[in-house]
Amino acid sequence: MDLERDEYQEPRCPLDMSALQGGPAETIPVRRITEKEDEFLAKNDWTGAERLLLYWLAEADQYGDKKGSFAMNNELMGLYRKLGREEKAMESAGKALALLDELGYEDTVSGATCFINSATVFKAFGRAGDALPLFEKARKVYERLLKNDDARLGGLYNNMGLALVDLERFDEAETLYGKAVAVMERTGASQPEQAISWLNMASAAEARLGLDDAEEEISDCIARAMELLDKDQPHDGNYAFVCEKCAPVFGYYGYFMYEEDLNERARKIYERS
Repeated sequence: MDLERDEYQEPRCPLDMSALQGGPAETIPVRRITEKEDEFLAKNDWTGAERLLLYWLAEADQYGDKKGSFAMNNELMGLYRKLGREEKAMESAGKALALLDELGYEDTVSGATCFINSATVFKAFGRAGDALPLFEKARKVYERLLKNDDARLGGLYNNMGLALVDLERFDEAETLYGKAVAVMERTGASQPEQAISWLNMASAAEARLGLDDAEEEISDCIARAMELLDKDQPHDGNYAFVCEKCAPVFGYYGYFMYEEDLNERARKIYERS
């Protein structure tokens, strides 16, 4: 079992939504929309989040607001991926990539983020070979434009590592997982995300060596992930999402009580929201 590291929501594309000369008469309020989306996700209300994004996508298309449409398709592809709706996720990814090219975002952080989101969709539905070139495009931009303590860089390394494991390029994957952990350690407040990387290292060890031969390495990775999830930290929507996401991995490796505990932590947080 492996885990995409996508924070609590998809990495966001920081767009300048101000009207440009010759541009659309109106633009949609992307920041307010994504804040509202986060409120739905904090309550585990996937239907509400989808309804919100589809409404504003239609508004952006009506206004001719291509930047707004680009942002909404980025959000939708991640939502549909998490819901396992392959056709919809692929459709949103295709639209976002087409708009990326049309808007000239190939060499920007916004464009690189779209490459990552789209690549993660391809990987999630069994197309790691198609995902890898998109991750590589994103890596060139992120490593050039982002600081080495930017959490988005850690997310890239982790998700690219997952694709490499699927392609049985284990040494490269483990190098990237190590880079992901190093980035997260530098941020100073990213224990849940570090835990995801350690669980992915456990899965990579199993894929490389087999369950029995990797037992010691897996146990070490599991222990590190548990230590990180148990550290004192905000029990917010992001933490709940990570707990819920990590729980079945612990169950898979036989840590059934800890799996139950993580699910209970997530449940209590969602109930408070």
